[in-house]
Amino acid sequence: MRTAASESARLRSFLDFCRVEKGLSANTIFSYRTDLKRFTKFLEKSEGRADADFSATTLAGYVNSLYREGLAARSIARHITTLRTFSSFLVEEGHLGADPAATLTLPKIGQPLPRFLNRGQVEDLLVAPDTSKPSGVRDRAMLELLYATGLRVSELCHVRTANLDAKLGVLSVVGKGNKQRLVPVGRSALQAVEEYGRTARPALLKGRMSPYLFVTARGGPLTRQAFWKLLVGLGKKAGIFHDLTPHVLRHSFATHLLEGGAGLRGVQTMLGHSDIATTQIYTHVLRSRLRQTVDEHHPRA
Repeated sequence: MRTAASESARLRSFLDFCRVEKGLSANTIFSYRTDLKRFTKFLEKSEGRADADFSATTLAGYVNSLYREGLAARSIARHITTLRTFSSFLVEEGHLGADPAATLTLPKIGQPLPRFLNRGQVEDLLVAPDTSKPSGVRDRAMLELLYATGLRVSELCHVRTANLDAKLGVLSVVGKGNKQRLVPVGRSALQAVEEYGRTARPALLKGRMSPYLFVTARGGPLTRQAFWKLLVGLGKKAGIFHDLTPHVLRHSFATHLLEGGAGLRGVQTMLGHSDIATTQIYTHVLRSRLRQTVDEHHPRA
């Protein structure tokens, strides 16, 4: 009979496998750990112990409980993906004879159009930080770099000083799956980062050393949560009150590139999407531009 300790060891082995062999990001591994802890609690309640062997029936009951709790379809899909990955790992390791998660089906998820800011809103947001303070100079540089490159917020917060080549105007980014990509950086963002590095960063570090480009008054890197919080505050200052997230700026970057005539493949590369299908959510921009072109230039539009 397996004990709770051995089950915990299997979970640790699974997370090590995801980190070392699959090269998954820390955020993905954190999500896996969170989802599997929730599943463990379900096993304790339904089977009487956390180390119970689980079957297809057990997994179906767990997924049904997620529906009853009112989780969004996207969240349920993530839980199912976690269960599939964990179950497949246990089969490969010989802990399960057959894969009980093979019969789980993902809920249908509509593909919402990405929210993005118009150019005027972006300009208002970029000038919102109080640049009379070192932290405001940093915030302005972070916003400029985020809009100029379309980085994910975790990528932005972990940019190191050595990653930016100001002379060449490129930023080296380590994205999902530890995949590296080079992203060009525009003049405005380079100027904002240069000013921050020359004045505000030394004022924040106060003689301390840090490999990270964007730092706090304590000398450590700014966290995702902290940047998200300050972005919401700056958005309100700029008159943007609803659903402003770092990803909205990423969407704005991609949308404005396509509006300017950039190709979908180029945008895919800069965003770090492994599949062009992921980038195709922005094709609504191409369709709207074609509509405008027809309206403006076709004699019978």
